[in-house]
Amino acid sequence: MTKWLPALFGLLGLGLLIGLVAHSGSAEILALLTTAGWGLLWLIPFHILPIALDAEGWRVLLRYRDRAGTATLPFLWWIASVREAVGRLLPVGGVGGEVVGIRLTLWRVADGPAVTASVVMETLLTIVNVYLFVATGLFLVLALDGGSLAGSLLAGLAATLPVPVLLYWLLRHGALFARIERAVVGMLGEQSRVAALFGDAGRLDAELRALFARPRALLLSLLWQLAGMVLGAFEVWLALRLLGQPISPIAAIALEALGLSIRHFAFFVPAGLGVQEAGFVLFGHLLGVPADASIALSLAKRVRELGYGIPALLSWQWAETRRALSRN
Repeated sequence: MTKWLPALFGLLGLGLLIGLVAHSGSAEILALLTTAGWGLLWLIPFHILPIALDAEGWRVLLRYRDRAGTATLPFLWWIASVREAVGRLLPVGGVGGEVVGIRLTLWRVADGPAVTASVVMETLLTIVNVYLFVATGLFLVLALDGGSLAGSLLAGLAATLPVPVLLYWLLRHGALFARIERAVVGMLGEQSRVAALFGDAGRLDAELRALFARPRALLLSLLWQLAGMVLGAFEVWLALRLLGQPISPIAAIALEALGLSIRHFAFFVPAGLGVQEAGFVLFGHLLGVPADASIALSLAKRVRELGYGIPALLSWQWAETRRALSRN
């Protein structure tokens, strides 16, 4: 039953997207995209920059176990690009990109627990940054608009804070992966293939504790990630400018932050179909962006996702094929 849920959510999201396009006027949206023209393709190469900042944040976490520096920034940038493409373009669930990222990183850093811990920690820091970025966006909306909706959303965001706090505590003090290992072994036995996946669970917990003991590295990684999110707001600013609906840089940051929150908190909907568009329409309205322009913005971002993500996926398959052939 659960294997059909992504398809079901995807169909519901697609229906929502079609409904939003029809309600806002497909002709008007097409006219806006035509006005922007080929200039929207500049969003594709620009995306290299925020991904590179994310990769640098990841490299900071991995550096203490990669003394030789084999996991270079270009290598991690490539993996980060593949991770994003897998997570956004393939029906693999919320962690599929991270699993692929761990596999590819092991090509150069042959320490499974350390690599996995760096990805787990990076994911935790991403959650923290999403909270910070979204809260910033909501405060900016309140400052620009003063609407009650933004205040209600800010209160809702604060109400969910115990979730990342609990996750932090479990990773820092709770030996989370060792507990999972014991539970799986207890249910399935030590010979289970699933149980075998947790063979280094104790090491993984130890690696996470070692990362928590390096606050300077955590802060640097957090700042690199946050810089990537802020830089990503330029994509919104440029796209709306090309669509003939210019907004201020502050409003662009607010809209990007709130749009990002939709994608993260609706991870169960493949590619955020419909949900992303609905979020842009809702938050764009608060910032004075018409509904047709908000949907056109979301579609432009989807073109960028395809234009950037498909080459990343193809390069991954090429690398996997080349590696397999070299072993034969």
